[in-house]
Amino acid sequence: MSSDRKKYRRVVGSGVVLLSLLAMLALLSQMSALAGDGGRKSSASTEQVPALILDGGRRLDFVRAFSAENEVQPKRSVWKRIVDLVAGPPEFHRMVRPYGIALDSLGRIIVSDPGVPAVHILDFEKQKYEQLNGGKGLAFRSPVGVAVDVQDNIYVTDSALGMVFVFDAKGKHKSFIGKQQDGAGFFQRPTGIAVDSAGKRLYIADTLRHKIFQLDLSGRVLGSFGERGLQPGQFNFPTEIALCGEELLVVDAMNFRVQTFTREGAFVRSFGSLGERTGSLFRPKGLALDNEGNIYVADALLETVQVFNQEGRLLYFFGRSGTGLGEFQLPSGLCIDPRNRIYVADSMNQRIQVFQFTGGARSGQGSGR
Repeated sequence: MSSDRKKYRRVVGSGVVLLSLLAMLALLSQMSALAGDGGRKSSASTEQVPALILDGGRRLDFVRAFSAENEVQPKRSVWKRIVDLVAGPPEFHRMVRPYGIALDSLGRIIVSDPGVPAVHILDFEKQKYEQLNGGKGLAFRSPVGVAVDVQDNIYVTDSALGMVFVFDAKGKHKSFIGKQQDGAGFFQRPTGIAVDSAGKRLYIADTLRHKIFQLDLSGRVLGSFGERGLQPGQFNFPTEIALCGEELLVVDAMNFRVQTFTREGAFVRSFGSLGERTGSLFRPKGLALDNEGNIYVADALLETVQVFNQEGRLLYFFGRSGTGLGEFQLPSGLCIDPRNRIYVADSMNQRIQVFQFTGGARSGQGSGR
């Protein structure tokens, strides 16, 4: 009798567990049906942000916004969702103060985030997320600039440590650039970084030295140019850098302008002046170029992205102050892919926003060439 009673209890117990699992599955199905897409609020709707219609058949469309690991991995298995119900939802990595953006040949989006401090690597195609926190016994303190080379090595400037971290395409730390024997950084405040893979050169803006350094890919300093001042070729806290053909563009932040140089550092031209209206620059931050040669400048205090031709004539702008889609709070880094998708680090909104620029027939209007 005792043996029968034990068997009965096992059967009843198994049935209770099965019914509990079925109830959980039913609840999950109801939650998914009510919330849609696993309960994840979509931020990709193009209907919420009107397209910006430009001249010459050009237009700008909002694509999406994202801010967290679970947006890269939206589909969780049934078992993981059951565990979530029992143990509570997992804590996904989120952006705190995204700053710099780079894209690699694998389609991954690489975002520096001094607010964590960390670097987020988001692969939407493979639904993978990775976070870099430093390397070889040294954690990030303030990762700001980020760039990749032709082999998808990742370069991250740490403005607080005064050095550059180098990782391979798999996120494994390879080396430091600018780390001296006593452990201190060579640079005073490295911020913007650009990689010339063909010429095997790095360009780094040292904001507090008011200089642009040129290095080889191993980190050996080849030269520098710039000094503090107001004249052409001088800087007042340079920050972001972008390569355009044989030229190098530099955000000269507190001179409220963008300067263009040859890759050897000879001054070519500049545009911009202090002002609180579009067409002028108040607090220029991010810098990028589309495939027509147009120059995009994120202005953190005007809270817009302004688009100029290479002579500095304003073509158009997008964004305004706010928290809604298509709006910004202290926008910083910019990156544009070969398809003219524009990635904007919307820093205080703790997200990346993506826009699509569609060009018309190439007329030379934006290229300035």
